[in-house]
Amino acid sequence: MVFNIAVIPGDGVGPEIYALSKKILSKLIELYKLDMNLIEVEAGDTALSKYGEALPKQTLNVIDKSDAILKGPVGESAMDVVVKLRQMYDMYANIRPAKSLPNVHSKFQNVDLVIVRENTEDLYKGFEYVPANGVAIAMKIITEFASRRIINVALNYANSRRKKVTCVHKANVMRVTDGLFARVCREILKGKVEFEEMYVDAAAANLVRDPTRFDVIVTTNVYGDILSDEASQIAGSLGLAPSANIGDEKSMFEPVHGAAFDIAGRGIVNPTAFLLSISMMLYQLYEKSKNVAYMSAHKSLENAISEVYKRGIKLTQDVGGNAKSSEFIDEIYKYIQ
Repeated sequence: MVFNIAVIPGDGVGPEIYALSKKILSKLIELYKLDMNLIEVEAGDTALSKYGEALPKQTLNVIDKSDAILKGPVGESAMDVVVKLRQMYDMYANIRPAKSLPNVHSKFQNVDLVIVRENTEDLYKGFEYVPANGVAIAMKIITEFASRRIINVALNYANSRRKKVTCVHKANVMRVTDGLFARVCREILKGKVEFEEMYVDAAAANLVRDPTRFDVIVTTNVYGDILSDEASQIAGSLGLAPSANIGDEKSMFEPVHGAAFDIAGRGIVNPTAFLLSISMMLYQLYEKSKNVAYMSAHKSLENAISEVYKRGIKLTQDVGGNAKSSEFIDEIYKYIQ
């Protein structure tokens, strides 16, 4: 089975990260004989200034025919690229692991949790109105259908991990919308895993207090967006945080961090989050094809990243090292086997 991957290098540090990571991808493809075609397309701020659209039609034509999307960070046009793609292709599950890496200085050294975030509705549906001067209204959309399918995704993740799920909501205030989400959580999860509910403000506090108490967090779109960034920072840095947007037909893999225009072109960006997003993509391709080569490539890349951090010799500036991005990539390349 041949997989066509649409690659969006993005803006700022995005093209730089992808150019560096191609060396790693090429080695994995060659070593494990992966049937993957990487097709570069344009989207983001640069595409907007060039074509008048952040997501040009020619890019969408390629994405339509692709099996997955590998995306670098984009700039101010993120809403017109990321959110649009999620909703267009119903990529309803946003998976954001937060896991400590060796030699990354943080208050906590053993963070290992996954936030499973509903990805297509809530306030990010974008239904906003100005009914009168000085009045703005946004609609919070929560459906039982979307709640059930994301909670089942969380259940599957928990069953492959430590079998604990924390359902995060604010049903004491948002009694109808969050109340619906909380009710479905109870129906699906109670009796199947260790289950708890937590208000979103308490969850934010408990992540800072003791992130090790969490295994899988399942929540709605906006809460998940905020909590996942918090969890990534607790684990060390947004620069280390990958993510996956999973749909039944198409999925997109991207680093959590932004375009970081201030360091673009300086050769100091940390490619870790992008590489870990590639690793998540390889695992998803294994899930789709059951071809063990993709699982082997996934494990090889994760092990290489872990080994480089464990040795701590060629780390980038943001995690306390002094290596250039290219030196870090060369070190990862060395440990892929």
